[in-house]
Amino acid sequence: FDPQKHLNFTPPHKVYTMSDIGLPADTGVSPLAVSDPFPLFTPEAVARMRAEILSEPVLRNCQYTSNIAAYSHLRGYSAAHAPFTHAAWTHPATVALVSAVAGLELAVQFDYEVAHVNLSFKTEEQKLSELRAYYDGGASGDGDGDKAVPILGWHRDSYPFVCVVMLSDTAAMVGGETALRTGTGEVLKVRGPHMGHGVVMQGRYIEHAALPAVGAVERITMVTSYRPRSAAVRDDTVLTTVRPISRLPELYDQFATYRLEMVAERVREQLRRLAAARASGTALATRDIKRFLDEQERFLAHTNREIVDDADVAMG
Repeated sequence: FDPQKHLNFTPPHKVYTMSDIGLPADTGVSPLAVSDPFPLFTPEAVARMRAEILSEPVLRNCQYTSNIAAYSHLRGYSAAHAPFTHAAWTHPATVALVSAVAGLELAVQFDYEVAHVNLSFKTEEQKLSELRAYYDGGASGDGDGDKAVPILGWHRDSYPFVCVVMLSDTAAMVGGETALRTGTGEVLKVRGPHMGHGVVMQGRYIEHAALPAVGAVERITMVTSYRPRSAAVRDDTVLTTVRPISRLPELYDQFATYRLEMVAERVREQLRRLAAARASGTALATRDIKRFLDEQERFLAHTNREIVDDADVAMG
């Protein structure tokens, strides 16, 4: 992966803030709610990603179905089976661009969540049938898709931020927007990206759904998840939506590792504060020490709750 050759970034025309969609400004960890689509990867980069994800080993070993989505997923494959794709998403230049849109310095969540893929394939007959239903109002009820049944039901993401990139030709597609539930209960539709373009959303804090797209025989989107890079920023990650479609030992290993690294970084910083106070002939207030320890207890307890015993997880 060469960022000079494979990145094609232009800032989004508009970034919607939490306030813009009627939510309190402090709802998330940055002002961003969702961005307009923006160019991110070149056609060559998209072609190489498609070649990797549609390879036989990935399709055979890394495909999952979900009870909240009308399509299949490819997960946990990039580090082992898709070196270009993995490098494209984890390169510092790419992470910096996504961070710029998000308004906060981000880190890739962990390897398992690099380049999650949503796959939907249809026959030509299915495509034509759906187009007729869409324009006749048969499936949507009104002919313009406003009442279309989501292909990914209303939900909040497990991770703070996502960047969603389109890997299919959208020239003939109709629909495919992301619907957001605003603070007033209304629905805001944000248009989907074109091939090689991305959308950044703070999806952990916004109820949203993916609306169906018609007019094409395939729709492939690629999603990489992010968290705040700084251990000083709150991290509200859960595993609710990803647990049932993951190899649990691998997911839990990476989740526990980064969470424990965050605690270790916080402890090191707290030790520096204690040492600095001691060197100055003072001491941190008891309430400050206890507040810090209480915060870490809650953080570790939450981490433990998210690691559900394998036998208790209903897959799919």
